Amino acid sequence: MTAPLDGVKVLELGTLIAGPFAARMMAEFGAEVIKVEDPDGGDPLRRWRYLHEGTSLWWAVQARNKKSVALNLKDPRACELARQLAVRADIVIENFRPGVLERLGLGYPQLAELNAATIMVRLSGYGQTGPMRDRPGFGAIGEAMGGIRHVTGHPDRPPVRIGLSIGDSIAALHGVIGALMALRHRDATGGAGRGRGQMVDVALYESVFNMMESAVPEYDRFGVVRERTGTSLPGIVPSNTYTCRDGAAIVVGGNGDAIFKRLMGAVDRPDLGADPQLAHNDGRVPRAAEIDAAIQHWCSRHPIDQALAVLEQAQVPASRIYSVADMFVDPQFSARAMIEQQALADGTPLKVPAVVPKLSQTPGATRWLGPALGQHTDEVLESIGVTRGQIDQLRRDGAVR
Repeated sequence: MTAPLDGVKVLELGTLIAGPFAARMMAEFGAEVIKVEDPDGGDPLRRWRYLHEGTSLWWAVQARNKKSVALNLKDPRACELARQLAVRADIVIENFRPGVLERLGLGYPQLAELNAATIMVRLSGYGQTGPMRDRPGFGAIGEAMGGIRHVTGHPDRPPVRIGLSIGDSIAALHGVIGALMALRHRDATGGAGRGRGQMVDVALYESVFNMMESAVPEYDRFGVVRERTGTSLPGIVPSNTYTCRDGAAIVVGGNGDAIFKRLMGAVDRPDLGADPQLAHNDGRVPRAAEIDAAIQHWCSRHPIDQALAVLEQAQVPASRIYSVADMFVDPQFSARAMIEQQALADGTPLKVPAVVPKLSQTPGATRWLGPALGQHTDEVLESIGVTRGQIDQLRRDGAVR
């Protein structure tokens, strides 16, 4: 079965999360992704969080389906090899600070002179322009500047973060979208590999900012600053988290007008469901506390499994809050094959997240887990005409691994 990105060549010049996650998604859907790593240890993600035989389990997923080429970019010969790989690629993905690749002769203008069809996705903290372009910026900083941290948590406490690098992942998704749009434009206007490429400039803070829903127009028109609201979703009622009799938390989304009436019947408050003032969301918002109290009162009298059964019968969206342990035994995760069995290089079985989104005709797949450092150096360099003898000499000189 042909994958949607079969024939697309991607060069990854990046480390850790944002750039590598974008390249990972392309590799999952068939692109040939060549990841350039420093011979001295490789991508730092190889040693993040829990390790198996010295290598991160996160790495196994983040680098799946990629080919690892170890090039010491401090050596001009290695830079030239990276340049040769870049001009042969359809897409180059990087997440260095602005200016770093230019100093190595690998910036977008330099590559575009050699191959006008090159598409470069550049992920950085603040983008390639502006007074902050040269500052270092990780996902956490993008979350703070982009606004999501300000609205996360409870109003009487300092802002909190979620337990994931969500800013990096959001930026990666924007990078993938931008790359595919640029690829479509290039190939539609000049034929596959012959049209004009372009630079896709992704700033972490802007990617997070793009998720901020109605914050900008509400501030402009009404001077409203969206604030932290704990477990509720402001201006959308009811959508909140409630505590059941057994102490378990349940999330209920009853904010659709028809759903609200069914929810009120399920929680033994048909009077609220029949109240004409509460028929639409704008009428429910001023009475959010009253509605939440009614739902909480009902939840407090039922264990979560019983509450979920009643709400399911009433066709009200509701869920327990899943841990990863819950996901491993959940029938929906199982039916959708969302956790798949793979094997590490030493044969150790490992369950990993399956590829999403699910395409009906050309689905993505895990072909192999994260490679060893420099595992594909010889294969890739030989494919661009470097002889085995030249590779051996470069390896002795420390230019490659």
